[in-house]
Amino acid sequence: MFPQAGLTPALNDPLRGPYLRWIAYYGSSFEPALIDKFMQREPAPITQSLYADYDTMLGALEAQLAKGPYLLGERMTAADVLWGVAFNWTMKFGIVPKKGVFVRYAERMTARPAFQRVTAGDAEMAAQHAAATGG
Repeated sequence: MFPQAGLTPALNDPLRGPYLRWIAYYGSSFEPALIDKFMQREPAPITQSLYADYDTMLGALEAQLAKGPYLLGERMTAADVLWGVAFNWTMKFGIVPKKGVFVRYAERMTARPAFQRVTAGDAEMAAQHAAATGG
């Protein structure tokens, strides 16, 4: 909707495929692996699993993030917004280990001014709700 923001590679950009891969990987591999780990369930057999196993899934992310400051190297995209927030939350709850590459990535993303504005807005809404409900 906002191509001028440059957060999504254009249809003819060579980074479009890798961008879509990491967007899809989030819902098809990361989330199911996290849920299985949290629920202490064994993943499906490797021949039927989208993510193989939890460590393999995290290893793919670790290897990709080791290549540059963002998923696509030097270019930040909307995929990084999704993943940065995900790493920030999942490491806070101990679902994802606080490995150096993940910590630095989450810090880089949560230090961005837009993230800070959203966080401040969330805190303000929570305070208003607490004041209105007495909680």
